[in-house]
Amino acid sequence: MTRKQKQAVEYNQSGLAFYDAWQIEKAVDSFAAAVAADPENPEYHLNLTRAYTRGGDYDQAMAALGGYLQTETEGDVAARYEQLFSTGLDEVESNLIEGMKQLDLELPQIGKAIQMWLEYRIAIGRRPLRTPKPSLWAGALTFAIVKVNFLEITRSQIAAVFGINERSLKEKYQELIKTLDLMPADYRYFTGEENPLDKLVEAAQLLEQLDRHFHED
Repeated sequence: MTRKQKQAVEYNQSGLAFYDAWQIEKAVDSFAAAVAADPENPEYHLNLTRAYTRGGDYDQAMAALGGYLQTETEGDVAARYEQLFSTGLDEVESNLIEGMKQLDLELPQIGKAIQMWLEYRIAIGRRPLRTPKPSLWAGALTFAIVKVNFLEITRSQIAAVFGINERSLKEKYQELIKTLDLMPADYRYFTGEENPLDKLVEAAQLLEQLDRHFHED
């Protein structure tokens, strides 16, 4: 291993730590440094794509994904990512739109579910993605949007609309939570006018100010 390749490994490891800690700018910088040090390693390009995606910078994410596809040697994985450039709907998205309409979900919520599916496919990296039953992923994505937005739609209702098993639905939902690090009222997928997380942030800032004032000499 060359000196630059060793540096790239260190940059990549730092980037992964920043990514997990939601320090997106630092993650981007670290992965970009890894790419610069070892541009032929597809893993670094893919991690840079993941970081841009988590930060909501889709133009840069697609540019980084292009770099990844130029270096990826595993044909099956590359083919999966090439599909992200397609303008047509895949089977999951088609099932998703039909089912969410049946549940009377609004267009912005459908759009967020499609966004979530895009981000999940990038976030999993090289892990295999199996969709033998697209309706199952569609149901899980719908359930995730419902939970993030505190909507009064049950898991059983969603399972019935998509014709899927409730237990399997929950398993896929948990996979989305883990991979995307979802939270209640997640800013990425919340569609309401007032996000309750804003009040929590304001409360935390106020508490910090009060604490600082309390401890002042």
